[in-house]
Amino acid sequence: MYGGTIAGVLTVIVWSRAKKIPFAATLDAASSGLILGQVIGRWANFVNREAFGRETDIFCRMELTTPDGTTYSVHPTFLYESIWCFVGLALLAAYIKKRKFNGDIALRYLVWYGAGRFWIEALRTDSLLLVPSLGLRASQLVAA
Repeated sequence: MYGGTIAGVLTVIVWSRAKKIPFAATLDAASSGLILGQVIGRWANFVNREAFGRETDIFCRMELTTPDGTTYSVHPTFLYESIWCFVGLALLAAYIKKRKFNGDIALRYLVWYGAGRFWIEALRTDSLLLVPSLGLRASQLVAA
């Protein structure tokens, strides 16, 4: 996810300069599409049975079955992130006419997405731990 976003930003830099459009204004226009793509794209994690959280017994848990037939319930982090991004999309849409400067929407997107991703990554079990004693993951550092 982050690699695609970084490549997209670099592409926008080149495109904005070529078209002589302010870079920050282009990022504002792209932010709504990016967050909508994340709302939809996270469902691929469900289809692939990946990017789930640790075991839980909460009401919205997702059940996984191992090849030997053992079933266990986990946090559906794809669902959490999809909902988080949908709410962020609604907030950005409500704010878009009130933006104060070029880049305002893009900054709000980054703060919203980063905060949600930091929280959601803490629930996952497949992330690289940077500081095991604190439970801090590499993806949380990037999100922050």
